[in-house]
Amino acid sequence: MLCLGMSGGLDKVHENPLDLPNTFLHDGAAVLVRDGRVIAAIEEERLNRIKHSNKFPRNAIQHCLASAGVQLCDIDRIAFYATEAYCNAMLERLVISQPDLSIPLDAKLLLQNLLLQEFGTEVDPSRISFVNHHLTHSVSAFAMSGFEQSLILSIDGGGDFLSGLVAVGSGTQIEQLTTFPESNSLGLFYLEAIRYLGYGLFDEYKVMGLAPYGNPATYRELFEQFYELSDNGGYRVHLDRIGPALLRNIEVRRKGVPFTQQHRDVSASLQEALERIVFHILRHYRELTGMKRLCLAGGVAHNCTVNGKLLYSGLFEDIFVQPAAHDAGCALGAALMVSDELGRPAPRERLEAVYWGPDLGSDSAVEQELNAWASHLDIERSDDVAGSAADWMANGAVIGWVQGRSEFGPRALGNRSILADPRPAANKDRINAMVKKREGYRPFAPSVLEEDADEFFELPEGKRHFPFMNFVVRVRDAKRDLLGAITHVDGTARLQTVSHKTNPAYWDLINAFKRKTGIPVLLNTSFNNNAEPIVDSVADAIATFLTTDLDGLVVGPFLVKKRATKLEDWTALAISLPPYASLYQVRAYTGRDRQETVCEIRTGHASRNSVRISHDLFDLLMRIKGEGVLGELLDTVTIDQARREALVSELRCLWEQRRVNLHPSTRYLRVSKQRSNVKGS
Repeated sequence: MLCLGMSGGLDKVHENPLDLPNTFLHDGAAVLVRDGRVIAAIEEERLNRIKHSNKFPRNAIQHCLASAGVQLCDIDRIAFYATEAYCNAMLERLVISQPDLSIPLDAKLLLQNLLLQEFGTEVDPSRISFVNHHLTHSVSAFAMSGFEQSLILSIDGGGDFLSGLVAVGSGTQIEQLTTFPESNSLGLFYLEAIRYLGYGLFDEYKVMGLAPYGNPATYRELFEQFYELSDNGGYRVHLDRIGPALLRNIEVRRKGVPFTQQHRDVSASLQEALERIVFHILRHYRELTGMKRLCLAGGVAHNCTVNGKLLYSGLFEDIFVQPAAHDAGCALGAALMVSDELGRPAPRERLEAVYWGPDLGSDSAVEQELNAWASHLDIERSDDVAGSAADWMANGAVIGWVQGRSEFGPRALGNRSILADPRPAANKDRINAMVKKREGYRPFAPSVLEEDADEFFELPEGKRHFPFMNFVVRVRDAKRDLLGAITHVDGTARLQTVSHKTNPAYWDLINAFKRKTGIPVLLNTSFNNNAEPIVDSVADAIATFLTTDLDGLVVGPFLVKKRATKLEDWTALAISLPPYASLYQVRAYTGRDRQETVCEIRTGHASRNSVRISHDLFDLLMRIKGEGVLGELLDTVTIDQARREALVSELRCLWEQRRVNLHPSTRYLRVSKQRSNVKGS
């Protein structure tokens, strides 16, 4: 039996977004299971390159079908990650707010229409299921945990008019014990508070990283006004109190403004409040049910600090956190739910790895793609990429590492990673500045050989297996100064243990670094810059490599460095607009109360996602029909050499922000198939 689960939106990438509440329709993904086993899974953002994509996951579905060698008509059941009643209610709300919008108020019909448009297949309504949002979270965790019985906690922002539930899993059955209304959403509780720190939706993890710099006692009494703990594991949050109280007590931070100690203390108090509520719930239901194991899912389950404290508390003998705990993981839960309904439940096995995305392809295909960038890249094939890459890092290099199939979920787990020596504390600041272009306080995670983990990290008795970066653990006192780049200010780290069984290529790399340095640990962060999702394809990796200050790139068996380039190397490239980008001319104030016509490039359809561009560049981009070779486009306008260079520089900045695409022209690609620039090939 083939079952396809999906999450995300109900409009296409090039259409105006369905402006539904932020707690619904985001993190699009598709997961395909055969008889309860995952064949393929990927988030739509990895393919359409829109972070937290709220679009119909067409590309993700296509990847899943291609991986199995099937077509949509071969799928036995398709499952969407929310109930039909909830989806219809959201559509009705949308039409009320946008009366001119012409869409059916029937979610199943809307989904059928999209599948027909995108895949040319008319899907019988009986093959489409809409499943409970929080049950999909719960199933995605329990079915992958390997537990015969466990307590289950699902907590997030909202979905299906709820924000979470507590349940007991036994065998293949899940018995719901209680639910939490959206008014008591812990996800919204966290989100509402961080708005006054200059952050918003999807920034919650940043505040989790800021919290250790603060003192929770400073605003403890203030935050205690925002929630109540009651008998039987109950609680209540007062979202309406947060804003007025914070406005009276702190200086609100605007985005981009430096943090004060006030902001750090608010972060610490917020994190402590979340931990108190979660522990209150779990202590009660641990005692009520007698369950010794715990499964966690939902967006709040990505709070690795809470998870780590639960781990050390001893409240449960074992804890499993779904590695894609956010809404993308609902696609997994949805597929497993309908597979179970068809008599093909997931086997009771512990999830070991989530390398379910697209593969790099053959070495020859990788070589061909690298060769297309021959004027920008030096490429060498190696029989020992692990040894060479380890040498690079031991000598101070920060590298991109791309191997095998990509990871499902928000963590780079050694197949689409930026890697570096974990020892120099300066590496943390260097990578934050030169690659990620993000706040300097943000920590990086360590990847350690599983067999060496206990030597460097304080792990609970008998626990050595942490493959998904789901837990913040304590770095051993004697190793904190040694591991300066991955040890956070409070002496902790978000740990990934690496097994030779599940990822031999990454294990070999860390082991090669261990042979050279004596340290079986690498700094590991996701391979992306601040403007894009994690890279997936070879093309993504090249683009990110060329638009950051990374020192080297390893793709499959190829070692890649940057070449010095000239203007003509850039003008030989083709340029195109991503599907999500569009050009606008608008009247705007440009200073001294004077309005002028300005040019913008927008990602999406909101002016807040716009960047102003020069009139010359606007005119140039308007000439593109699909794609155009940059030099040929520049030849169509009358400009001097200095202006030509300035336009290329402006385009390169837009490429770094992923508002335009630069890539070898299709004509050059045809030539590159016939020759190789790779040393040693």
